[in-house]
Amino acid sequence: MAGTGAPDRAERRGAGQLESEVLAALWATERPLTPAEIQHRIGGGLAYNTVHTILKRLYDKGLVLRDADGRRGAYRPARNAAELTAQAMHEALDRGPDPIAALRHFVTGLSPEEETALRTLLAGEGM
Repeated sequence: MAGTGAPDRAERRGAGQLESEVLAALWATERPLTPAEIQHRIGGGLAYNTVHTILKRLYDKGLVLRDADGRRGAYRPARNAAELTAQAMHEALDRGPDPIAALRHFVTGLSPEEETALRTLLAGEGM
């Protein structure tokens, strides 16, 4: 219904996108952040309760840790972005019936820079 003032569904962020934004805010700093600090960094009129709910979901998934040392309710990431991405890649390979075929398809889609980095890593250099 036009003119009701309800937010456009196309503008709403999904839970996965919000989780990614919260993790990005945590990765962008060296210290734990409170829900209010995360709310401020993300912006976009996100309610405090929404940020707190997303943090609880991330905590339940083991993706963030609650810092009980001095700052009440501050959170920090359990893993850095590269570790989390690598974990997701391993889980995706484990789900498929043919992980070698999946790797073959993955490698064919790498950029020249990514391919060079992969070759270097597989050769045992740069580790």
